[in-house]
Amino acid sequence: MNVILLSPHFPPSSYQFAVALRRAGVNVLGIADAPYDSLRPELRSALTEYYRVNDMNDYDQLLRAVAYLTFRHGKIDRFESHIEYWLNTEARIRSDFNIPGIRQDQIADMKFKSLMKEKFIAAGIEVARGRVVRSLEEAQALIDEVGYPVVAKPDSGVGAANTYRINDETELEGFFGAKPPVDYIMEEFIRGTIYSFDGLAGSDGAPIFYTSHVFAQGIMETLNEDQDLYYYSLRELPEDLLDAGLRALQEFGISERFFHIEFFRTDDDQIVALEVNMRPPGHPTMDMFNYANDADLYRAWADLVAGRPVRNDYTRPYFCGYAGRKQHKHYRYSHDEIVQSLGASLVHQEALSPIFAPVMGNYAYIFRSPDESEIHEAIRYVLEVRR
Repeated sequence: MNVILLSPHFPPSSYQFAVALRRAGVNVLGIADAPYDSLRPELRSALTEYYRVNDMNDYDQLLRAVAYLTFRHGKIDRFESHIEYWLNTEARIRSDFNIPGIRQDQIADMKFKSLMKEKFIAAGIEVARGRVVRSLEEAQALIDEVGYPVVAKPDSGVGAANTYRINDETELEGFFGAKPPVDYIMEEFIRGTIYSFDGLAGSDGAPIFYTSHVFAQGIMETLNEDQDLYYYSLRELPEDLLDAGLRALQEFGISERFFHIEFFRTDDDQIVALEVNMRPPGHPTMDMFNYANDADLYRAWADLVAGRPVRNDYTRPYFCGYAGRKQHKHYRYSHDEIVQSLGASLVHQEALSPIFAPVMGNYAYIFRSPDESEIHEAIRYVLEVRR
């Protein structure tokens, strides 16, 4: 079996997909723009062959790379990156080389927020009122229906880049005066807490593994207001969240993929769909899956792809939390004090790539406990600032 991994070195934990595939008996091939010698040793050992391109955004280079690897190793059985940025590229390559998985004619529902909204509605899940608006007049007509504030975000976009909360007419006019030349969807502002429904879908589309995370605030607020991000997993999922998550998963009809579906729990305790991401949650949430379950979800995915037996008896024995600190902020407790205070509950720490810093922070702490109150205390301790 031949699997090509696009960008197998990034994010940093991605190498574990290659390692797990190799252990499952798969012939693992890599394509990226990084020098081979810069890849970590575990990744180099897992790859049968690596093809370096100069520019990963140049589709012709990727096309030649896949053609070369096909010539060298035979038919390609899977092509994956596990990164939202490359979803369109993955689908295009699969279509051009007849590789199983999401193809070009299927990707729109998973990339355009307006189409996601239609899928959620078809699944019987409440959504924020809104639509694509292409002019100030169209936006004003929507605001007449839903009122201020509203959120404007690219209909097709990654994360919360170029996403804005608009509170009044002055800000609305300013937004249209500077709006990038892409379609924007505008929606009513939902007051509530973000809950995710995360997991791994099996070959029949049913989840082999699922969990949920509760977030301090949205990525828009984290970016635009320079807030600290924290979030944590649940041991038991609320029934309404589980129901909505399963219905959304069925409606989108994916298989053999990780998923990350976001919902609001509103202030009046309703579940409202936000968006889907048909890939693993952002780094380092994959590792949080494993810490919360004493599991190896990299291996589960690799076994699934390779057609091997897959573990599905996850019991979520721990809450698992994340807190990221930003280097320009002045926190009350030092790194050494955090390590000493959290003790054995601190299961992972790392300096993050600057590309993640605006959202995830410059330094990450991951901790776990069977007691939810200990997770909240750890978050408070890590992120408390000096007064």
